[in-house]
Amino acid sequence: MTRPKIGLALGSGVGRGWAHIGVLRGLEKAGIEADVVAGTSIGALVAGVHLAGHLDALEAWARSLNRMRIMRYLDLSLQSGGILGGRRLGRILTENLGDLSIEHLPKPFIVVATELATGHEIWLRQGHLVEALRASYALPGIFPPVELDGRPLVDGALVNPVPVSVCRAMGARLVIAVNLNADMLGSERAHSNGNGKPGHTAASENGSNMLENLFRRDGTPSMFNVMASALNILQDRLGRSRLAGDPPDVTIAPKVGHIGLLDFDQAEELIEIGEAAVADVVPSLEEALKILQP
Repeated sequence: MTRPKIGLALGSGVGRGWAHIGVLRGLEKAGIEADVVAGTSIGALVAGVHLAGHLDALEAWARSLNRMRIMRYLDLSLQSGGILGGRRLGRILTENLGDLSIEHLPKPFIVVATELATGHEIWLRQGHLVEALRASYALPGIFPPVELDGRPLVDGALVNPVPVSVCRAMGARLVIAVNLNADMLGSERAHSNGNGKPGHTAASENGSNMLENLFRRDGTPSMFNVMASALNILQDRLGRSRLAGDPPDVTIAPKVGHIGLLDFDQAEELIEIGEAAVADVVPSLEEALKILQP
């Protein structure tokens, strides 16, 4: 029996993006396989690594993250156009993905980024995969722009947080969107490392106060918190508008609002939430497949 061409749009979400790993696991268990994929920001990162065949390694790495390990991956660089240089994270991607090009992936894949000079939405569909992923998650003010083909590119969430339109343009008949910003009213929990001192970590004791202050969890807004929260508001409002104009056929919306935007060390819970969110929409997916069957 033939089925419609399926597109999968993985949206932005900063640290909450590990939920995409659970979504991919859930879709695999449900027997749903996308024919074309589009990703924005952390959604592009997870999708690109998945299509390159390294999702297991990414999941293991994400589950291993804790506060100290996260700090070690951050390279302070105040003269690069962002607070962090992003070189260490780029090296990790290169070590795993090498010089792989987007066009050599097993399925059509488009990475969404934003051209800094014009505000144009840029679709990266060929060229160096790692550089495209770095451009798509280059959060302004945090990571420096990534220059590709003479254009400085930054986070794609500024223009298309959930790239449903990209999947439509690639010919998808049934589009599944993963929206990590649908739970804006979720209450971020207070954090503590178990010693009764929220935000107190060995990193600050070792003299990494400047980096630690970027990610404070003591209730006081940090620079990174403010930037990430502002982006979250922007992509929520923009996402609602774009999804209203070009709605997906099925939306997967993991309930991740209670998890902080910068909680990259919460992969285990986020992956479980993502997988559970797929189970909730399996009946809708099956119904959509029947309706849109050629």
